[in-house]
This record gives sequence, structure tokens and C-alpha cells, in this order.
Amino acid sequence: MPRTKAFTSFPKTVAAARAVQERLKGRVLLVPLAAERLRLVGAADVTYVGEKEAVAAAIVVVDAATGTVVEERTATLRNAFPYVPGYLTFREGPAVLAAWKKLRRRPDAMLFDGHGIAHPRRFGIASHIGVVLSVPSVGCAKKRLVGEHGEPGPNRGDWTPLTVEGEIVGAVLRTRPGVKPVFVSPGHRADLASAIALVLRFCSRYRLPDPARRAHQLTREIRRQTP
Repeated sequence: MPRTKAFTSFPKTVAAARAVQERLKGRVLLVPLAAERLRLVGAADVTYVGEKEAVAAAIVVVDAATGTVVEERTATLRNAFPYVPGYLTFREGPAVLAAWKKLRRRPDAMLFDGHGIAHPRRFGIASHIGVVLSVPSVGCAKKRLVGEHGEPGPNRGDWTPLTVEGEIVGAVLRTRPGVKPVFVSPGHRADLASAIALVLRFCSRYRLPDPARRAHQLTREIRRQTP
């Protein structure tokens, strides 16, 4: 399936969306993300504007060695899919793609405010967009979608497995001492260990990775500026 068509032909019904997930989830590759090859790392964040009739996405790209922001792009599109848990990509993916198409410097890996394989069909937004764009991707969500877990230790880097029926699908990761953990899962062309390492690498002083935090700031600015 051509990558562009896979996005622009997003279905409008839950049944058709589920069929897409079932068809594409077999393309997910859970392999170590080669950190030494990363030059640019991006992060995407999405918000809803107006009466939630539109979706605004932001992508921030940073230099992997220094953390310096090298590019920021945003896009806003009309919302064309209902809110249904487990189908986030069909609601937010088109706006993310629109922002991606504006990038002059394409990242070597992407962080998403959402889940990868920690998903009912093991195909959350990080996996879906990672597969379609053929980019290594990691989900770093603030809330759990599926699974069971214990409480991670209190220190930075402590984590506990997130499991579904005994299968480890992610990690509940403490990125700052005494702060709520985040839910990390591999999206595509990453495994759990390298997904955790990527998130921690870019968490300097805050709960969320720095590029993800900046992308969130951009979407908040869009929401404030929209009547």
C-alpha cells in the first residue's frame, strides 16, 4: 500500500478502521532502535480546536546530539472521525501527516503522545504512523489504554512491565523522581528496551521528553489562538 494513500484514504467508520488496523498490524517490526544512527528525533502532539470540529497537530524536530530544536511544523484539518477509544490514528493521523509533509528535515525516529503496541489490536498511533511512514517510532502516553501493571520505583529510570494477558506490551516508566510515570511502548522498528532508552534520553527536567513537551506547547498555542 502506498504510504500517502494509506493516510489520505482513512476510512470514516469504525468497522472499516478496524479492518485497516488488522491488515497493517502485521507490518510492525519490534527490533532495537539504533540510537547511534539517530541524527534527528521528532515528536508529535495533537489537540482539538473550536468545538472539536478541527484537529491541530505539531511536529518538533531536534538535533539528537544536542537537543536543539531544528524545525517546527503545524497543521490543522477538519475532524472527520468520531471519538472512539482505540482508533486515535483515524482522528488525529491526517493532521500529523499534514504537518509531516511540511518538514524540510525528516527525523530518524518519532515520539508520539499515544501508544504503540500497548493497544487492543497492538496497533496504536505510534505503530500505525510508524508503519505508514516507515520511520522508527515510540509511543509515550500520559494515560494507560490497556493492560495491567504495578507501581514503578520512585527514581528516574525505574519501570514496571505493562502487560495484557501475560504479554508485555510496554513499560510504566518513571522519568522524574516523585512524578507520575508515563506509558511507553514500541511503535515500529523499535523494541521495549530501546523505546525506554529513547524516552529517557530526551527527558531532561520534565516528565515528558523535551521535543514532546515543546510540541504540546505548540498545540496549546494553536488552541488559544483559535476563536
